[in-house]
Amino acid sequence: MISRNISPKTVAIIGAGGRGAHFGSLIANTFSEKVVAVAEPRPEYRQGLAGQFGIPPERQFATWQEFTAQPKMCDAVVIATMDKDHVGPAVNCLKKGYDLLLEKPMATTLEDCRAIETAQRQSKAIVAVCHSLRYNKGFRKVFDLTADGTIGKIITIDQLEDVAFWHQAHSFVRGNWGNEDRSAFMLLAKSCHDIDYIAFLAGKPCLRTSSFGSLAYFCRANAPQGSPERCTDGCPVEASCPYSAIKAYVNTADRNTWPANVISYDHSAPAHLAAIKTGPYGRCVFKCDNDVVDHQVVTMEFEDDITATFTMTAFGFGGRRLRVHGTEGMLFFQEDKIILHTFRDRNTTTIEVAPESGGHGGGDERVVKEWLQALHTGNDSCIVTNAQESLCTHTIVFAAEKSRREKRTVDIASI
Repeated sequence: MISRNISPKTVAIIGAGGRGAHFGSLIANTFSEKVVAVAEPRPEYRQGLAGQFGIPPERQFATWQEFTAQPKMCDAVVIATMDKDHVGPAVNCLKKGYDLLLEKPMATTLEDCRAIETAQRQSKAIVAVCHSLRYNKGFRKVFDLTADGTIGKIITIDQLEDVAFWHQAHSFVRGNWGNEDRSAFMLLAKSCHDIDYIAFLAGKPCLRTSSFGSLAYFCRANAPQGSPERCTDGCPVEASCPYSAIKAYVNTADRNTWPANVISYDHSAPAHLAAIKTGPYGRCVFKCDNDVVDHQVVTMEFEDDITATFTMTAFGFGGRRLRVHGTEGMLFFQEDKIILHTFRDRNTTTIEVAPESGGHGGGDERVVKEWLQALHTGNDSCIVTNAQESLCTHTIVFAAEKSRREKRTVDIASI
């Protein structure tokens, strides 16, 4: 915990949706700092967060532009807006002297990511990007084991992100991240976590990458015969459909928790039913305006003869799986345990990883804790996902997507 013999830091939240509210709660309730301002265009979310933290009306803003037009009013800012809206508030807040906690991805173009990194270097502000996998207890244990030489020199890395069929439907078909014009391509929006972690584990610069993937299933060609535009319009297969919006958002005991709770500020069954009758979350998953991929494979070559693969798929029940092969052993990690094999003694060891509550298995809390420690000490050496590191791993993501679209191998130095 942060020592309380020093004054609490004051923080503004830009973007009061689920992630912004989550970070605000960690900052104020877990670490006893102060949330003193909010910028959010939706009145109910802005006022809800303001009420939670006792923010006065004069520090409640409808836009980030209104916030940054004011004299500097606090120590730091959390930016948890939609992805396309990261660069504006990030650069302007850095220019005004704010330290930043920036939700991933940094931005939705490589040019904008570079602009944020440049603004950080010029301002010398403390910036942490929320690549929470590096802070997840299990993934961190894997890193420690490989860094200690337990399996010798790393040769190959293979990571799978099973997004889960229902998560894909909610976030990347019906939801905010389903269409690139509104958000970003899938590898950036969802899986920059994974590419960042693979690069962290490799510990060497990535030289080149190639990628393959497409939108194969969630499109009109696969719509059930006779299905309407919405689940509420008398769909003949709604009762048996795994993607029924009625089952996911109305007839569920979890209307107050994610993901159901994002479709309406009021979580009563009538309010949720009204929301899916008119809003985006009631659309048939085969008849949306989504265009992001539902499966993708990335291959990477790092310095020192390290190769890596990453697979993202929408077709499973969720979770990440990781294999790392070294010269003296290998390990397999599946969120609740690490299975370690060593060649010298042909031994197999199972390391149990106890589950942790909180976003990304406790990773979010550790990101916030290290960022706050850096703010209090003025020393950002404890932050492992600063602007420079994040720009490096984002560059791999943009190169991989370029490869997928252009159907060729891309050298990292060329983009």
